[in-house]
Amino acid sequence: MATKYIFVAGGVMSGVGKGVTTASVGTILHSMGYEVSCVKIDPYINVDAGTMNPLEHGETFVTNDGTECDQDIGNYERFLNRNLAKVNYMTTGSVYLSVINRERNLEYKGKCVEVVPHIPLEVISRIKKAAATDKADFLLIEIGGTVGEYQNMLFLEAVRMMKLADPGNVMLLLVSYLPIPRTIGEMKTKPTQGAVRTLNAAGLQPDLIIARSEVPVDAPRKEKISVFCNVKPQDVISAPDVESIYDIPLNFEKEGLGERVLSHFAMRRKKVRDLRAWRRFVAKSHAGRGKVRIGIVGKYFETGEFSLMDSYISVIEAIKHAAWDIGKSPEIVWLSAGDYEKNPRALRELREFSGIIVPGGFGSRGVEGKIAAIRFCRENKIPYFGLCFGMQLAVIEFARNVCRIKGATSREFEKGAEHPVIDVMESQKDKLRAKEYGGTMRLGAYPCKLRSGTLAHDTYKKSAISERHRHRYEVNPQYVMKLSEGGLKFSGVSPDHSLMEIAELPKTKHPFFLGTQFHPELQSRPLAPHPLFVAFLKAASMRRLLRSRA
Repeated sequence: MATKYIFVAGGVMSGVGKGVTTASVGTILHSMGYEVSCVKIDPYINVDAGTMNPLEHGETFVTNDGTECDQDIGNYERFLNRNLAKVNYMTTGSVYLSVINRERNLEYKGKCVEVVPHIPLEVISRIKKAAATDKADFLLIEIGGTVGEYQNMLFLEAVRMMKLADPGNVMLLLVSYLPIPRTIGEMKTKPTQGAVRTLNAAGLQPDLIIARSEVPVDAPRKEKISVFCNVKPQDVISAPDVESIYDIPLNFEKEGLGERVLSHFAMRRKKVRDLRAWRRFVAKSHAGRGKVRIGIVGKYFETGEFSLMDSYISVIEAIKHAAWDIGKSPEIVWLSAGDYEKNPRALRELREFSGIIVPGGFGSRGVEGKIAAIRFCRENKIPYFGLCFGMQLAVIEFARNVCRIKGATSREFEKGAEHPVIDVMESQKDKLRAKEYGGTMRLGAYPCKLRSGTLAHDTYKKSAISERHRHRYEVNPQYVMKLSEGGLKFSGVSPDHSLMEIAELPKTKHPFFLGTQFHPELQSRPLAPHPLFVAFLKAASMRRLLRSRA
């Protein structure tokens, strides 16, 4: 059958859940027996998400093929349990770059290349390529930002052109917010009415409205939206705040969203699959038999008076997947590395945690505070999990305080370091000199060999794995022998043994002290939690149990 295209746009304000709405609709359609894939459109001039500040844009997600993209691609992968790639992501910058390159190569055969129609046509071409590549029955396309923004106009024009050319195979969902002003105490529909009028001005009419609010949308409000926004009452889907994003598909199914989508396309449920596995997972997420307290020592979450959890969203979700898998309820606490630099006595609070994670990052700010936290975890037998940067800092800490390599550091922090136990990769040196930063790191999936008799091998239960990377710096091969002699095991290495992928302490020395040069959080799924996170959460849970008995 012809691919059905479902566009998802946002109204009133950003951050109301277009990404998880897109992923949830996809989950429902997949449960009905259809092949589903997704595309994210980011309205930025950036060619990809790799150069964006995490505090402004949130996490940079990395796919197997090394595409640096928006965090919503991560949600799509987690909900749909499928790997996505470069074809599933585009930005304004990448679209314009393609059109300009084609013009330079005379691919337009001398025509005057214009913003309209050539930019929307390039968008449409990419959308159809994604559908063909993924062999999708349904392709969901999320348009970043909100309707009415200048950056969105060309993407909405692409939707209009596709609807005009093939109306029977295109659908438009609007995710809009219905506020409840505290001083009024009534749910207001006017902002959503305004968003729909803005869409109308772009030549578009939503087919479904996902009504986001703090509480369920009642019948009178649905009727009002129906009258003023030109949709049927049953095409207004209530989307109240829920305890977990994983509850959203079940809430949508209760509202009949899947059947409304199939009805729009005159299709039937195939009844090949259902949501039973998802329901069991959600039930486990609400049935934890005890809390396990995990501290994340980072620096990309302080923005004024607020904490931006989106900077580490894949880490957070991987913790949840693993905790729920072992029947625990995770309590995640943000710990500022800067505080430990200003006040070393503050490190004592780490004793109150079941486990500590130092996630990925760049730059020297907060580094000494993280290293101090890692040392405290190592010396006090607190389960420690280092992710990418967190492994590099664990190696530096071990080099300094166990191997007695005075001044051990990373070339990233000190260009003329005497003992760069972490050094820039040879392949990266020319790129750094030429200031070629975008899309030039070690990116995407790489193979790794595991050494038998190690925690890593016992956890994965196999000798060869593939994990995703995003970094420039590696453990310096010149120091591997000395670090190994000091007791640090490099249990995972590249196939040619030149790159150290996993570092750990033996279980006889520490209950769980392990770091990965890769990002295991990027491959954790709700129905398939990552084994390293499960092992870490088990160790953390055991520490909590022993502390409660002491």
